[in-house]
Amino acid sequence: MRQFWKLFHSTALTAMVLVILFLSLTTAASVPSDQIFQYIDEHQNEYVERLKDWVAIESDSNDASKRHLVMNMMLLAEERIRKLGGTVEMVDLGMQELPDGNKISLPPAVLGNITKDPKKPTVCFYGHMDVQPAKIEDGWSTEPYTLTEKNGNLYGRGTSDDKGQVLAVLNAIEALQKHELPVNIKILLEGMEEVGSPGLNTLIEQRNSTFFSDVDYIVVTDSSWLSNKPGITYGTRGVGQFFVEVECAKYDLHSGTFGGILHEAMSDLIFLLNTLVDSSGHILIPGIYEAVAPLTEKEKKFYEETEYDPDQIKAKYGIKQFLNKTKEELLMLRSRCPSLSIHGIEGAFSEPGTKTVIPAKVTGKFSIRLAPNMELSVVEKQVTDYLNKKFTERNSPNSIKLTCHRGAKPWLSDTDELQYLAARKAIKRVFGKEADFIRAGGTIPIATQFQDVTRKSIMLLGIGGPDDAAHGQDEKISRNNFIEGTKLYAALLQELAAL
Repeated sequence: MRQFWKLFHSTALTAMVLVILFLSLTTAASVPSDQIFQYIDEHQNEYVERLKDWVAIESDSNDASKRHLVMNMMLLAEERIRKLGGTVEMVDLGMQELPDGNKISLPPAVLGNITKDPKKPTVCFYGHMDVQPAKIEDGWSTEPYTLTEKNGNLYGRGTSDDKGQVLAVLNAIEALQKHELPVNIKILLEGMEEVGSPGLNTLIEQRNSTFFSDVDYIVVTDSSWLSNKPGITYGTRGVGQFFVEVECAKYDLHSGTFGGILHEAMSDLIFLLNTLVDSSGHILIPGIYEAVAPLTEKEKKFYEETEYDPDQIKAKYGIKQFLNKTKEELLMLRSRCPSLSIHGIEGAFSEPGTKTVIPAKVTGKFSIRLAPNMELSVVEKQVTDYLNKKFTERNSPNSIKLTCHRGAKPWLSDTDELQYLAARKAIKRVFGKEADFIRAGGTIPIATQFQDVTRKSIMLLGIGGPDDAAHGQDEKISRNNFIEGTKLYAALLQELAAL
């Protein structure tokens, strides 16, 4: 009997140890998170004040006269990282040539390091400190560069794109440091994202074998959700921007003198633009859809489960009707298929009133959003061949010139990668919901650059809301997204450490 109880005691003790070990492993990330989340809640007003200071800096990268303000914004970000105990390198990205031929310095990139423990995984966050132009006369209801809180929202240029999202990451790091920072952190911040990130690609290539060499995961904060349900972005479309120029004379002409006796450039251009897309939104350029990958069952399920309300979107933006009926059709056509949009005509009279002139030269501007597997060089040839053919059919003596001015490749990641699992768990912990998996219709060139050069795992995990008006009037981020998003980034780092 004594041997039985001895064996039982030994077995029970072993079982108890295994249970305790199991519980410690499964709850290691969740127990301290309660304290961390509480800390974030208690300091949320302080976080809002920091965002107020950041929004106040008019870091408009489009305006060369405000370059010093972009520089100031980079310095403020550097200061915040240093206060977190990080080391920072301000990297010179060279010069920018302006349209008038003058050159000015590009704002430096910020490369930050917080902790360096070889036993811990390393996570690199990317964000940008520059913003789109904003003036109250554009139709803002608040001063764009004065953070204004109303109805639970924080209004101001850059609150969502991208200062608020970057600051949420830094606030999350600070909260974790009060207990333990479970990972190594690297940070890359730039100041020219809104104008194409000049100099950044070279920096990534140059530092791939140094700064990025020990990085395990790269998280891009510059993204938003499709609804109030949190989302993880795993793909974006690329873009090609096209200019088609038609010239009929050396000078603008009087319509009373020349109307009806020559082939007008404007008429030719409108004819060409009208051959690009039919009334259902289908692109008419031959071969344009050939590279689009077939829909998989896994993707189909993502689209079915994604929370997206077309009627709500129509009501918000005053849209009468979409081209497609179902939610799934809309999501697929706006994210995994190419689209063509006509943006404007340069050289045409556009002021109020009338001007009876025949423009000598006009330029139509349109873009094509590229699905993964589509190559811009192939698309450019398809567009060129098609428009030249159509212009020949027009039988016009005028000259035509087509150029592709700027392009960015599409990006697509694997949602089975470990950091996507970590992000799903973090969203579940913070919001109590399963995440939407999103393929965005827009373009984030940095994601492709990171993927092509570093070969690391890339994920877009933003906290922007579906109605934040990132480039428009009354840009905002909700206080809830800002604070709960801070918790999300803290939870993500814990989950990555537990992988």
